[in-house]
Amino acid sequence: MRHSLQRTAIRKRPMKLGTTVILMVSAVLFSVLLVVHLIYFSQISNMTRDALAGKALAVARTLANSPEIRQGLMKKPAESGIQAIAQAVNKSNDFLFIVVTDMQSIRYSHPEAQRIGQPFKGDDILLALQGKENVAINRGFLAKALRVFTPIYDEHHQQIGVVSIGLELSRVTEQINNSRGSIIWSILFGVLVGLLGTWVFVKVLKRILFGLEPYEISNLFEQRQAMLHSIKEGVIAVDECGEVTLINQAAQELLDYHKSQDDAQLSTLSHAWSQVVDFSQVLNDGTPRRDEEIMVKDRLLLINTVPVLSNGKIIGAISTFRDKTEVRKLMQRLDGMVNYADALRERSHEFMNKLHVILGLLHLKSYKQLENYILKTANNYQEEIGSLLGKIKSPVIAGFLLSKINRTSDLGHSLVISNESQLPENSNEDQVAVLITVLGNLIENALEALGQEPGGEISVSLHYRHGWLHCEVNDDGPGIAPEHIEHIFEKGVSSKGTERGVGLALVKQQVENVGGNISVESEPGIFTQFFVQLPWNGERASR
Repeated sequence: MRHSLQRTAIRKRPMKLGTTVILMVSAVLFSVLLVVHLIYFSQISNMTRDALAGKALAVARTLANSPEIRQGLMKKPAESGIQAIAQAVNKSNDFLFIVVTDMQSIRYSHPEAQRIGQPFKGDDILLALQGKENVAINRGFLAKALRVFTPIYDEHHQQIGVVSIGLELSRVTEQINNSRGSIIWSILFGVLVGLLGTWVFVKVLKRILFGLEPYEISNLFEQRQAMLHSIKEGVIAVDECGEVTLINQAAQELLDYHKSQDDAQLSTLSHAWSQVVDFSQVLNDGTPRRDEEIMVKDRLLLINTVPVLSNGKIIGAISTFRDKTEVRKLMQRLDGMVNYADALRERSHEFMNKLHVILGLLHLKSYKQLENYILKTANNYQEEIGSLLGKIKSPVIAGFLLSKINRTSDLGHSLVISNESQLPENSNEDQVAVLITVLGNLIENALEALGQEPGGEISVSLHYRHGWLHCEVNDDGPGIAPEHIEHIFEKGVSSKGTERGVGLALVKQQVENVGGNISVESEPGIFTQFFVQLPWNGERASR
């Protein structure tokens, strides 16, 4: 069954490019040469016939102007001497006949001497008797012939007779066939040149197409289109001039681009994309650009741009990109869950240790110490865990803050969640992800500001009211210099050295993307305080 399907697929495979081109060109060449042959043959036949008729007319005119012929017509046919002149001329030119008649169509010469003195046979002489030269095909006593007629005039320009010369049609046909030989050789030469040119054309075409057949190119194109539209990464290709030549579905969605009739050549997109990605370096020297973060229409894209080479020559470039914002949100959400699990794991270890202490005190029957220990443990839980979970209803945010509390404690500092904080649960994952980004960056920045010397304090306050979350993050670190505070949210601006200043720029971007705002106050050497307002879909969860 499998072999039969394979044979069926093979039978249905289209002809190869070389075979198709040769057959098509051969058909066109044959048709053209056939038409040329017919036209040329027709012209050659007419030209050959006209040439023979012209030769006969020239001889006839010469005879018509001959004094001997004129004088002979003044005598009787048998005594004129015209027969001898006609026979001599006929022998030297190989005509079928030369007949001279008077105005009554009486012959003065004829290849058959017994017919001299008899009337000329055929109506085609009538025009000549009226003083007009004539060419006709007719049959007399001899074979069917091409016959020419020329009037004879005396010295007073009075018509006194007619000279008729006949050429046998078989001789005319022979001359035409001789001319046809050159046509056949011309046709064969044209066929040879056409086939040779077709063979060269097929070879060149195959080299341009990398040896692929048209159906293979079609299959590759369909596969490429399916692949481009199935991948989630955006793909944009440009030519050597920077004009966009290809954009897949994912790229159109990421860039919110919709092709229109006025944008058939992607010129609008080409201009916009060239403003975002600098292709000059890639197109000039072929240097790829890796993992660039670029803002496009409120989206943070991670872009890779590489050159497209053909025979060592740069013919364009391809940019592939993905939405880093989505990736970051997922990572932040995952980090929050991991931090929550880690915090619970640490607390479970502490709880097991406390159970061992309780068990030991029971065995020792130290009930007073046991009572004090249990009360202290319960108070600590209420203060640390119970209080936090009572204020922060989102388990993701709660786990995240627990992990930050532990990290801050490990570094010798303290992270305090204000007692007035209230954060309801939120089903909007974007807002949760933005809050994690904000808290993560601000707390980490505060820890870096506090430095290695222990004893620093970071306080976080979260207040929800009427659909808005008000967040404050304070630290008692060295503060921010006045010359930096106005530019603190700009990318690349940082007091911590080069290649920094990305976190706060990202925080501001994501906060503003969801419709919030962020500001900062700082007193050098005393404190730094960030104020953040975010829309928070927590009304339903809080009821």
